[in-house]
Amino acid sequence: MGLLETIKGPQDLKSLPAEELPALAEEVRAFLVDAVSRTGGHLGPNLGVVELTIALHRVFDSPRDRLVLDTGHQSYVHKLLTGRQDFSRLREAGGLAGYPSRAESEHDVVENSHASTSLSWADGLAKAFELRGESQGEHGRRVVAVIGDGALTGGMAWEALNNIADAQRPVIVVVNDNERSYAPTTGGMASHLATLRTTREYEKLLDWGKQSLKRGGTPGRLAHATLHGVKKGLKDIVAPQGLFEDLGLKYVGPVDGHDTEAVEHALRRARSFGGPVIVHVITQKGRGYQPALADDADRFHAVGVIDPETGEAQATSGSSWTSVFADEVLAIADERPDVVGVTAAMRAPVGLEPFARAHPERVFDVGIAEQHAVTSAAGMAAGGLHPVVAVYATFLNRAFDQLLLDVGLHRAGVTLVLDRAGVTGPDGPSHHGVWDLGLCRLVPGLRLAAPRDAATLRAELREAVDVDDAPTVLRFSKGKVPAAIPAIARTGHADVLEGPAWAQGDDVLLVAVGALVTRALDVAARLRAHGVGVTVVDPRWVVPVDEALVDLARSHRHVAVLEDGGEVGGVGWALAAGLRERDDATPVHGFALPQRFLDVGARDALLDEAGLAPQDVARALVEAVARTGQPERPGPSAAVPPR
Repeated sequence: MGLLETIKGPQDLKSLPAEELPALAEEVRAFLVDAVSRTGGHLGPNLGVVELTIALHRVFDSPRDRLVLDTGHQSYVHKLLTGRQDFSRLREAGGLAGYPSRAESEHDVVENSHASTSLSWADGLAKAFELRGESQGEHGRRVVAVIGDGALTGGMAWEALNNIADAQRPVIVVVNDNERSYAPTTGGMASHLATLRTTREYEKLLDWGKQSLKRGGTPGRLAHATLHGVKKGLKDIVAPQGLFEDLGLKYVGPVDGHDTEAVEHALRRARSFGGPVIVHVITQKGRGYQPALADDADRFHAVGVIDPETGEAQATSGSSWTSVFADEVLAIADERPDVVGVTAAMRAPVGLEPFARAHPERVFDVGIAEQHAVTSAAGMAAGGLHPVVAVYATFLNRAFDQLLLDVGLHRAGVTLVLDRAGVTGPDGPSHHGVWDLGLCRLVPGLRLAAPRDAATLRAELREAVDVDDAPTVLRFSKGKVPAAIPAIARTGHADVLEGPAWAQGDDVLLVAVGALVTRALDVAARLRAHGVGVTVVDPRWVVPVDEALVDLARSHRHVAVLEDGGEVGGVGWALAAGLRERDDATPVHGFALPQRFLDVGARDALLDEAGLAPQDVARALVEAVARTGQPERPGPSAAVPPR
């Protein structure tokens, strides 16, 4: 039995002799490489926090002391040390979540997995412990927030630090400094931490100079000159820790994050202070796994199934939505010098890397700061540029106020590209991009497109960047792009995909949004097999609802809408509202996602569970057509709101 197998919880870890901890760390890393290479997941971040997580659980008493992991993608080691060592179904339905999960363990506190929130959580927990009389004294409950240098680029973290420092409650903030978020950390905070990192080297040199001076002689004269230079440099080089100390935060570090004894010592000092403390820990992302330490190490931040020996990804076929966008936005940028790219710490994952390589001065990575990204883009638009802001759909939630009032109110020509829209699968409830349709519909003047294939993505992106007096949005899903789906006709902005008699009306108008077009075509085939006439339409631009689409809906006996966003504020909801405004009682059957947090699971399986399986949709529509009879159009009492 290895050491890791003996660890069923933090108490087992505390009783382990210190000399055995390096061997335990080695076992943990070997376990992670083996397990994550089979399932996919966040490999690099977890390899970097092994010793740090061991030290945290040896010094603090989780769950009595609360450990809050910012973002949570580095929680695999924490899971292993708190009794969760079955990683066989990591990030699958019924298996371990890829982020902290309160349903899994009492040791997990925060599970939203969006960055820069941990310090606010810690502040709130500390306030609660204080008011309940649980935080006083040496043995009082402590709150520890582990936040990366990348997450410190988010403004919310500094709002929290401002409050933590002022209150003087016992909050320990561990800055896990590995110089990266998904990619290298950018901005002034990154430069500040880089300066603090060098302090250790200056202090070593200073100590050498002092010892040499004692010895005298020529080496002493050399040491004297060196000491003079070091002292002069130290005056400036140590000063940046004042950024924390001037706020009222004690500062400990920097500490070697791979020296468990040193980290434990620093954490015990921090615990004893009884007030807010910054513990600056320097770690190496991907530690102990050579492929993750190469020049392209950022691809090991999150991996799919890989060869554990080489780190090579399992071969896949077909183009991704992201790669098609990457090619087209670069082509547009080559043609138009006014087009610029903006992202929030995810330049490569959202497809802006080729653009950045070709035009480095025109792509701006603002760090984990979506609010700043969107308002800065509004400023660029006001200055004569056309920004393309590319983020994951789930992260648009964080910048809604800026989209509404800074972009929308000012009618700024900004294009937002939402990658991983709809159901994303293994990352769970916080990462499904299911809220953007409802949110974007609230912004006056905004137009939103949902491409169905590569050709429509390219066309709609070009249409979007041609709009200079209002915000435009392009949303597409995670995964591979389907084969080309040609249109047979166009009405307004909408493409008619099937239904040769569409102009004269039919039993069912089937409206399919973006990536769900392939499912709609399957539904249409099933309907025709039951003798139901059907017209399939891709609206292309789904916000606002095209008047031509409303007219087309009125010429059919039933309307069905398939979409991978929430039902409230979705396309079905809006189309039904458009028909009501015309006093038209054509029933609209909405097949959308329920207004709840969807769990971890495969994309197709989650869509099926939500009622979007082609056979279920077809059955519901066949029954609806049968109920209304032939050939009369339904009256007002037959109107059905979206589900």
